[in-house]
Amino acid sequence: MSRIITNVPSILAQRVLNLQNDSLTKSLERLSTGYQINRGADNPAGLIASEKLRSEKVAISAAIANAERADQVMNIAEGGLQELNGMLIELQDLVGQSANESGLSREELEANQLQIDSILQTIDRISQTTSFEGTKLLNGSFDFKTTGQDNAVIDFRINAAKMEHGDTRDVQLAVTASAHHGALFLSAGGATALDLANASSTFVFEIGGAVGSREFSFSSGTTLTAIAAQINTFKDVIGVSAVGSGNYLELKSTSFGSDNFVSFNLKNTGGLTGGAVYQASAVNENAVVAAGGSAFATLQDIVSDTGRDIGAVINGIKATGKGNTANVSTDFIDLSVTLSANGAQTLGALTAFTITGGGAKFNLGPNVDIINQVSVGIQNVAVRNLGNAEVGHLDALARGGSADMINGNKASAQKIISSAIDQVTSLRGRIGAFQKNIIGSTTRSLGVALENTSAAESAIRDTDFASETAELTRSQILVSAASNTLAIANSRPQSVLQLLGQ
Repeated sequence: MSRIITNVPSILAQRVLNLQNDSLTKSLERLSTGYQINRGADNPAGLIASEKLRSEKVAISAAIANAERADQVMNIAEGGLQELNGMLIELQDLVGQSANESGLSREELEANQLQIDSILQTIDRISQTTSFEGTKLLNGSFDFKTTGQDNAVIDFRINAAKMEHGDTRDVQLAVTASAHHGALFLSAGGATALDLANASSTFVFEIGGAVGSREFSFSSGTTLTAIAAQINTFKDVIGVSAVGSGNYLELKSTSFGSDNFVSFNLKNTGGLTGGAVYQASAVNENAVVAAGGSAFATLQDIVSDTGRDIGAVINGIKATGKGNTANVSTDFIDLSVTLSANGAQTLGALTAFTITGGGAKFNLGPNVDIINQVSVGIQNVAVRNLGNAEVGHLDALARGGSADMINGNKASAQKIISSAIDQVTSLRGRIGAFQKNIIGSTTRSLGVALENTSAAESAIRDTDFASETAELTRSQILVSAASNTLAIANSRPQSVLQLLGQ
């Protein structure tokens, strides 16, 4: 080197030293912050990916918190319903005691009624006071709101319905197969009364239904209308009702559906001539299939007919029928609709009702959209709503009601309580299924997603301390080496002084 104006080795050493200082600075920054990406310049693509993953982590964490909050809400609601269950069972016990009228004094009946009134008031109080952060849970606040109920619909229950904010949903129901009772027709040979062989003869038969069976015996001259009245005396214990109409006695199961039937077992004809038992028409249960009758004179087997469940399509989805009730359960809609006798037996379409909003809605996913939303309907469990339109409601057990313990119908009271117990236990079961299968599964799934997302984000953004400390050591050595090199490079131009004789 014989030039002193431009010291090229020094410039080279300075450049390398700057590079090593930059590397050392980055290592120190990564080790002190714990991140290997601290700014976009560190890794532009990695920064974009890691920020997206961080956003997903926050959304997943919020969803987990939402699921935990939903579980807490359901726990409080289920706790209130559990207490209601206990009180309904106590009501059942009081009604059973009160039915033993001849063994109880008036004062004891009054005392039982007093207890029942107190229980009914407590049920109403629980329905109005069970709340979460001031939001009532059992007073119908979380029930679905509807409008435009068709006259053919006598009852319905909405368990869940997903809808966008502000939307309404029509529940379109099409009856594709009519519901039937089990039905048989008896003929007394074309007459309206029994014409037996002699006055001492009796016409004996046994009728069976879904509830039980009973044997009947009638003498000559008994009209079909009188026979029907006698059978109807036991319809609650048989599950079969009768109607004497014209020359036929019609036997029907008291309820629709495949779980119900009517059977006829002839024991003794009593010399009745021309009598026969007929099946009901598969199209119209009130029509006799006269060509398919079985004459009493040769009848040896039990003749029976089973009811048929309704067939229906709800909002384009094939429904499950049970009696005159159609049920559908999907991710977007879960409800049941009970039709009147005429509605359940009339093929065709109708708008059952319109859902206008309501329900308890929870967002259990990372995205705020209808896919990640779940809803559950919690009906009002006040005494005026427990029960159903067919048997009545729980408020009928209050003093002065049609099913009170003083002058009311005890059998009706028991049916109402049984219906109320079914209603409350069904609601508890749905809440339990919601907690276990939706909230529980969602929480576990979100936990795994959070774990994997965090691992992916960590792999991109977090500092690998083992690798980075090795890089720090390397940078420290190289900075030291570059500094020494720069010192040597800066001292080399002094050799020119020897040429000047200095």
